[in-house]
Amino acid sequence: MDVYSIIPPLLALILVILTRKVLLSLGVSIILGALMLYDFSIPKAATEIVHIVSSLFFSYEVAEPVTFGGIANGIVESGFAINDWEFFILLFLILLGMVASFISFSGGSTAFGEWAVKRIKTRKGAQLLPIVLGFIIFIDDYFNSLTVGNVSRPVTDRHRISRAKLAYYVDSTAAPICVIAPLSSWGAYIITIIAGVLEKNEVTDYSAFQAFLSMIPMNLYAMTALAMVFVVALYKFDIGLMKKHEDLAIREGVLYDLSKGEPEGSAETGAGEQQGKISYLILPIVTLVIVTVGFMITTGISGARDEGVAVNMMSIFEFTDISRSLLFGAIVGFLTTLICTIFTKPASKDVFIVAKAGFKSMLPAVCILLLAWTISSIIGDLGTGAYLASLVSNGIPPFLLPLMLFVIAGISAVSTGTSWGTFAILLPIAGDMGATVDSSLLLPMLAAVMAGSIFGDHVSPISDTTILSAAGSGSHHIDHVMTQLPYAIIAAVVAAFGFFLLPILGTIFTLVVTIVVLILVAVVIKKVQAKNS
Repeated sequence: MDVYSIIPPLLALILVILTRKVLLSLGVSIILGALMLYDFSIPKAATEIVHIVSSLFFSYEVAEPVTFGGIANGIVESGFAINDWEFFILLFLILLGMVASFISFSGGSTAFGEWAVKRIKTRKGAQLLPIVLGFIIFIDDYFNSLTVGNVSRPVTDRHRISRAKLAYYVDSTAAPICVIAPLSSWGAYIITIIAGVLEKNEVTDYSAFQAFLSMIPMNLYAMTALAMVFVVALYKFDIGLMKKHEDLAIREGVLYDLSKGEPEGSAETGAGEQQGKISYLILPIVTLVIVTVGFMITTGISGARDEGVAVNMMSIFEFTDISRSLLFGAIVGFLTTLICTIFTKPASKDVFIVAKAGFKSMLPAVCILLLAWTISSIIGDLGTGAYLASLVSNGIPPFLLPLMLFVIAGISAVSTGTSWGTFAILLPIAGDMGATVDSSLLLPMLAAVMAGSIFGDHVSPISDTTILSAAGSGSHHIDHVMTQLPYAIIAAVVAAFGFFLLPILGTIFTLVVTIVVLILVAVVIKKVQAKNS
């Protein structure tokens, strides 16, 4: 646990920016990290990489023998087991790619686009669509990122909104809305950690659920990020590379970076698109949503009962099986869109061509996710997150602790590519510090960790939600990272100012001041931009 542990993630960030080649950057950083783990022993480093990648899918289990009186009476069972989280998420991605491909081929996307164009007549309206959908689909960020992008893309394409901007709306809505929604996979996960923090520090003034609700307005980055998407949509706040993408889309109708060609996620199906119905899009998506939520509730009830916990909405979302629910929803959604496609009476060969196109569309996201998971494991073994957490010193003035934790959480999340991992590392540390230094700062410090983790997640090119938002929106991954970066930084700087004020002004007044400052900053930047153009 030392300063050298930050080299691999830092190298990944630098290489991504310099080369714009995500797979190469992650690959180099993975190799370097593995070599550092084993004192630059090439055989051991290679073995470790193979072990990490294989362990994403399989684990070897050895059961203990049943004994009685010191004598073995049972059969020792051993074998391989599937690690269903990663495996099911990848299957979900592939199936969702096929669903999108079949929806496009059946004419569902075209029909929805024609329907929406008649009702959504302005670019502002088209930009508000993914934002509104992002608020509605708050159950899980993976589900949000992929579903909202695919549903909104036909409408935003018709209004010549760049794929990079669509990806920004999707990504900057998904995680912030999930992290403040108590009845979501994120909410259940965070509440579980907070419950442990409160119990360890003998805090009985409020429950974990009450603490979570109290921290919603304290999560200043989530609030500024959500406010920023409305500012961008309503105020036409296009800055940096986003302005270039938008200008290209408006003038020439090119929705992606010409230098890299069309993203694979938006490739043609390979067969002629049919004259479809709007139901060919709505029915598969609605079915996917209903089945996914239904399985989340079912698995949550089963999990709560297995743990002997009272069944209620909180325990259901705490013990739900997200990956299995997403996979089941995707399977039923795929079968539904396949049935819709059959009504278009395509030749049998077209079905395989469309399925292949859908599979290929998700291959870049699958490859990046595999490398992101691998480097996250290596970073964890190096102790990067723990080292960054140790930088928080007890010598800092108490009122500055929320601001410091926001910064440290942001650095940790952008380095590791995981907000959940940052939650797990820093929330207990923040809880211990808050209970020891000043109990009134306990919730603001926990909220600062949550806010910083979301910011780091937004600007990290190895974040899974960043990858999935780009894939679901049909944007190049690096285009999404670079165009979202200025907006995330502005929202983070304003949020940091808010965390400085939070211990002084209180929650509600600080939130109001923070949002007002964000709007004023946007107005000033817009005027300066207009003056210089």
